[in-house]
Amino acid sequence: MGDLFQPMHFILLLVPVVLCLFLLPGIFYILTLQNTLKQCAPSSRTLEPGMTWLYLVPLVNLVFHFFIVFGIAKSLRNEFDRRGVPCEEPLPGQSIGLAMCICACCAVIPLLGFLAAIAHVVLWIVYWVKVAEFSRMLVLNSHSTAQAPGFQSY
Repeated sequence: MGDLFQPMHFILLLVPVVLCLFLLPGIFYILTLQNTLKQCAPSSRTLEPGMTWLYLVPLVNLVFHFFIVFGIAKSLRNEFDRRGVPCEEPLPGQSIGLAMCICACCAVIPLLGFLAAIAHVVLWIVYWVKVAEFSRMLVLNSHSTAQAPGFQSY
């Protein structure tokens, strides 16, 4: 029983917990971003869907996340305009995404870091949900504008 609390055993138990808490949500987040970009026509995209995986690179993600947020916002705006889908936001999701990125950068500042990290996690979830909603809007719009087989419009 005492062997369980040795440093090496503790680290081996901690690795799966860390993976579940941080890596898995990050992967699902990236998949949401990637699928949203895939819903956009290639001519509307300002960021390739595969580029979202750079978010997993430590420290690089602090800077590249800004590019992801700006790229998705512009791509969504282009796609909504192309399809004629009304959207209240001029750059969909950019304001929340920008606040999220700024909080992530502020999280490394001593004393302020803890509060900024909490704000970052909350904004990260809000941004994730918002992007998923925009993706759903694109999916619903693509199904509503598609014609049924054998149907001709005059």
